[in-house]
This record gives sequence, C-alpha cells and structure tokens, in this order.
Amino acid sequence: MDERRAAMVEDPAVDLTVDGSGVGGVLATAFGAEMTSSRGRCAHCHTVSIVGTMRAYVRGPGVVLRCPACAEVVLRIVETPRGVLVDARGLAWMVVDRR
Repeated sequence: MDERRAAMVEDPAVDLTVDGSGVGGVLATAFGAEMTSSRGRCAHCHTVSIVGTMRAYVRGPGVVLRCPACAEVVLRIVETPRGVLVDARGLAWMVVDRR
C-alpha cells in the first residue's frame, strides 16, 4: 500500500466520509445532471473511476471527492449564496452522459 493510501486508512476522518453516491444531490446541483454514474479520470494517477465510487468528504464547508485509487483530491464543490463553486483541477476529464 502506498504512503498516501496508508495515511487515508489511518485517518480518523475516513469514518466521516461517504461514497460519491451520497452526494448525488450536490453533484446534480453543480452539473445540472445526474453524475454518480459518470466516469472521470484522475489527473494524478490516471485511474478512470465512476464518480459514485469516489470517497466524499462532507464535514467541511463543501464537498471534497478523492480518487479511490490514489486518494488525491479530484473535485471540490462549495455551495454559496451567490452560486456553486466547482474546482475540478484533479480531473483530467469527466464524461457527463446525455439522457
């Protein structure tokens, strides 16, 4: 197990997380579509994952999604009175399916 994953397993905050499916409403607000089944590629380790399998940290002022393979931050979403802020620097790409 690499150093980052080991730290995540030992991190007491891991118990305060949900999988990406648990933040489906926030994702739908941010992207205007159902996103939990969307695929995205981590910009750090290049693993392609379904958003619903990413680890979601929800105890802060917003939502932080981390890659299930390398534990790096993939997506940050914060809802404010003025709008929804999305930081997707951790994504190489993401597919938003048309339905």
